[in-house]
Amino acid sequence: MQWSVIFKKELLENWRNLKWIWVPIVFILFAIMDPLTTYYLPKIMDAAGGMPDGAIIDIPMPNSVEAMMMSFGELGLLGVLLTVVIVMSTISGEIKSGVYEMILSKPVKFTNYVSAKFFSMMLLVFVSLALSIIAAWYYVMILFGTINFNQLLMSILFITIYFALIVSIVIMVNTWTQSPGLVAFISLAIIITFNVLTNIYGHIFTWSPALISDYIGQYLASGSLTNDMWYTALTALILTIICLQFAIVTLRSKVLH
Repeated sequence: MQWSVIFKKELLENWRNLKWIWVPIVFILFAIMDPLTTYYLPKIMDAAGGMPDGAIIDIPMPNSVEAMMMSFGELGLLGVLLTVVIVMSTISGEIKSGVYEMILSKPVKFTNYVSAKFFSMMLLVFVSLALSIIAAWYYVMILFGTINFNQLLMSILFITIYFALIVSIVIMVNTWTQSPGLVAFISLAIIITFNVLTNIYGHIFTWSPALISDYIGQYLASGSLTNDMWYTALTALILTIICLQFAIVTLRSKVLH
């Protein structure tokens, strides 16, 4: 009962802030931007003119998997940035405004408080991801070729697991400071460092969650799920739980002190 009350409060607050409208729309724009631009760029350049006489615009068209991975790439970059922005004041904003003290003055469990906020944000992120990837798949099917829909659904599941880690990192950092801007900066620093280390030592950290997008590309191309992909998803889930546990412990220590 306590958990559901906090969860419903967060859903209602996201609705009042219109996040349930503009966040999915922005995610969809991110996802469809690259495939549409890639397909229509030669036509746009040709229609705009300004090319020398006899010049031929010959830009190789990607296949359906490559076009779909453009969408995953944008979500992995701009989608992560937007996720950090919408989560950065989830707890820090309440601590700064004093709402946090009002809530925890009642017998509210720290676990319920943190997990309800996490799952409310994840529901918003999941819906936004699913809608944006399905929208991108629709245009890729029309313009570039077919992609198995069941594979697409499985890809949505794995990218959602990666975004769960992103949300948990931001929520953990939320408990460190009252400044949402500082939360965003520290969270992005952690995420960027994590990705840089993966790029450098990817041959060692083959289960790094930062490689999920690469494994999704391999899966869409081959149609088979590798063990590395499953282990990477498991690693992301374990790290998510660890980050949330850190957030709970930090909040509990703040109250005790």
